[in-house]
Amino acid sequence: MKFTLLNSDTNTSARTGILETDHGSIQTPIFMPVGTVGAVKTMAPHELEGVGSQIILGNTYHLYLRPGTDVIHEAGGLHKFNSWDKPILTDSGGFQVFSLAKLNKINDDGVEFQSHLDGSRHMFTPEFSMEIQRNLGADIIMAFDECPPGDSEFKTVKNAVERTTRWMKRCSVWLHENPELYGFGQTVFPIIQGSVNHELRQKSVEELIPYSSCGLGIGGLAVGEEKNAMMDTVEFCDTVLPKDQPRYLMGVGKPSDLVQAVRRGVDMFDCVMPTRNGRNGHIFTSDGVINIKNEKFKHDFSSLDPNSSHGWGRSFSKSYVRHLFNINEVLGLRIASTLNLSYYLDLMASMRQQINEGNFDAWSKSLLSEMRDQKGM
Repeated sequence: MKFTLLNSDTNTSARTGILETDHGSIQTPIFMPVGTVGAVKTMAPHELEGVGSQIILGNTYHLYLRPGTDVIHEAGGLHKFNSWDKPILTDSGGFQVFSLAKLNKINDDGVEFQSHLDGSRHMFTPEFSMEIQRNLGADIIMAFDECPPGDSEFKTVKNAVERTTRWMKRCSVWLHENPELYGFGQTVFPIIQGSVNHELRQKSVEELIPYSSCGLGIGGLAVGEEKNAMMDTVEFCDTVLPKDQPRYLMGVGKPSDLVQAVRRGVDMFDCVMPTRNGRNGHIFTSDGVINIKNEKFKHDFSSLDPNSSHGWGRSFSKSYVRHLFNINEVLGLRIASTLNLSYYLDLMASMRQQINEGNFDAWSKSLLSEMRDQKGM
């Protein structure tokens, strides 16, 4: 895998680049739709391409539980299993293990947990996470890390940083001893931890850079810490992370978060917000977020978003989509999810354009000012 910087903004840390993988190139900065169990909910691969998706995510924890690594390996890897021939990134499962599962024990060996599905017991180690991701066959695989809650004490965060480094070393050893399975390369991203403590963030960066060949994840944020502290930490990470590797801010976030993080040198994002919020009737538009289930839209026959680049935003009325949600028609979920992803990916394309044209600083300030007046942005 190869990352090439194209243009940088003169007044911020925003930059554009090309990330080349064996399944295609990715223009950065980019938002990555989340397909936790191998599918971005309600959307087919050609529909994802239609809204500008260049790369999607899968999740080790969930795919391990269902359908099982053996099934995906038998299919020839996740690309063939879900008919997506563009790049895929898989999360290590670490965040889900800590946030969703009922934990029994966390120690230096790994994590013993109970499945959120049936209560069965499982053990995830750094080596096992790598083995699963080898079988899934994603282009980018994430190291197994410990992600402490945002309100953790210093000692807890320090221990997580140190354990994450030890686990990264074990991931690296396993990967070097076990070659790729499907005839294309896989690149591992170490995950920087340290919560909002700059000293611990720098320690984590220094310890993990030796294991990074083409990208690092910024983990342990958007987990309960204060928003200003999160952005301050991202800004600090920009000063200590390699300039020639992509930075992936994990699990973030709202549209304004993406703009602010791009200003601070972030290249890659993922978040369930576009599809999850869409399934709950919250639609991102050029005028802010609307709750399409509200009574006020019952007789509103204006289009969902006349400024949307997607035809559904211009053709479907608020009244009609509200009706679909009220009768639990799946088309409503599809419309909302599709338009939300279209909004997010259009936003990223606009940021790339503004950076390349040298207008990003003023443009992003103006946009952030607008977003402050728009609910949910």
